[in-house]
Amino acid sequence: MAQLLRILGKRGRITIPYEIRQRVGFKYNDVLSFTESADGRSVVVRREKICNNCKGAQPAVRNDEVTLFDFLNSLSPEQQRAALVHLSVLWAEQQGVEKGGAVNV
Repeated sequence: MAQLLRILGKRGRITIPYEIRQRVGFKYNDVLSFTESADGRSVVVRREKICNNCKGAQPAVRNDEVTLFDFLNSLSPEQQRAALVHLSVLWAEQQGVEKGGAVNV
């Protein structure tokens, strides 16, 4: 694989190259986790799933009485953080649409 270079922007943003997103299967609105390696010079990026039954476990018993608060409390702290980031981005995008402006998230 050829080396691909990208410049880290002044706000700390970077675009994952299209070729890599396609090869690894990253899609719009995926939740990504970032883990620093032991050497302190590398970062591992992983796509995360925010649910309890994503790894082939038996489906949870459906309970129509579950609240959003109960669901969020059932998540690990990492999953809660990822959900918060995801929902914040969606909310910010919606606010931009309602006001008719572009959102820079």
